Amino acid sequence: MEKIVIEGGHRLEGTVVVSGAKNAALPILVSALLSDGTNTFDNVPDLKDVRTIKTLLADLGAKVETSGSVVKVDATGLNNQEAPYDLVRTMRASVLVLGPLLARLGRARVSLPGGCAIGARPINLHLKGLEELGAVISLSEGYIEAEASSLKGAEIYFDIVTVTGTENLMMAAVFAEGLTTLRNAAREPEIVALAEVLNQMGAQITGAGTPVIEIRGVKTLKPTSFSIIPDRIETGTFMIAAGVTGGDIKIVGCDPNHFRAVINKLRQTGMTVEQEADGLRVVGAETISSADVKTLPYPGFPTDMQAQFMVLMCFAEGLSVISETIFENRFIHVSELQRMGADITVSGSAAVVKGGQRLTGAPVMATDLRASASLILAGLAAEGTTEVARIYHIDRGYESIEKKLSQLGGKLERVNA
Repeated sequence: MEKIVIEGGHRLEGTVVVSGAKNAALPILVSALLSDGTNTFDNVPDLKDVRTIKTLLADLGAKVETSGSVVKVDATGLNNQEAPYDLVRTMRASVLVLGPLLARLGRARVSLPGGCAIGARPINLHLKGLEELGAVISLSEGYIEAEASSLKGAEIYFDIVTVTGTENLMMAAVFAEGLTTLRNAAREPEIVALAEVLNQMGAQITGAGTPVIEIRGVKTLKPTSFSIIPDRIETGTFMIAAGVTGGDIKIVGCDPNHFRAVINKLRQTGMTVEQEADGLRVVGAETISSADVKTLPYPGFPTDMQAQFMVLMCFAEGLSVISETIFENRFIHVSELQRMGADITVSGSAAVVKGGQRLTGAPVMATDLRASASLILAGLAAEGTTEVARIYHIDRGYESIEKKLSQLGGKLERVNA
């Protein structure tokens, strides 16, 4: 098993290019199941989760070819409606094949998903929406079994904002007869990107990026080409890397419009964030001011940036309160940060961080994707050496993060444990 060893205390500076967004690439690759012919996607990051979804698509009968950051998917030979446990168990996003399989083949058998241990993320809203479109759903031996001779448009209200639920229902509804309306829909940039891809394929979707999305059913879709949007969470992680090391980093290829809440919050801490023609320049503050954060559905502060922001607050003056409203078990990284000297007290869904503490390197263990990023950030700013174990988590969502940070002057390497 591999680990990342970090020598802390080095200021980061230079230019880094942000990769394509994992959370956009996964549903967009899956959308290729809805058409015959070859769909071509560029700027696809080389990540463990992306490799998993490509394997799953191939298992379903699609032809998948990869050349660098370009992935071609031809689902003309789609002939299998079952997504097996061995593939789905490692990644929750695998459930995204449910809607397209049902829409295209009229049947789907998908294992109940697995993924990070950051709290319950039930898919009941996916299933309820599919039933409202006319599908018959049952659970048997750990599998979701769905069947529909035809789907019919419906008005669907999500009790809770759900990104994958919105994506699944969008893809299922493209072939549904009549009009489907999704209310309280997710508004993330990844939702907008998926709608754009589907519309290029011939779908009729309006309202993406707002709480109400309308999908008017069509008979068929045609293949298209699309470039995956930049990863806003990777961008935010590099921004905080500049903050905790007092660095000066230019992040190329990002879209500042996708993470205004993060930019505004970092400016509150005293950091300098300047928009340039090809990205952002981010400069850490000499004195970091404390700031409270409450995670919210987009366009609020993203839960995927909570752990990283907590590390920044460890170095801030005063107290900060970080409230987590999305997932009920997303403070697992706190105990590892405490091993490094952080003064953090958790009470229910809130964590109080007493800043101004001196962090020292220690052996720590990653528990999920974003927690692993927070531990690497802490290691970059800590005194001494930090060893981050179970880094397979970070490979799910960050492309060559140790190489990118090394290019900025960080002292870290991947070694066999």
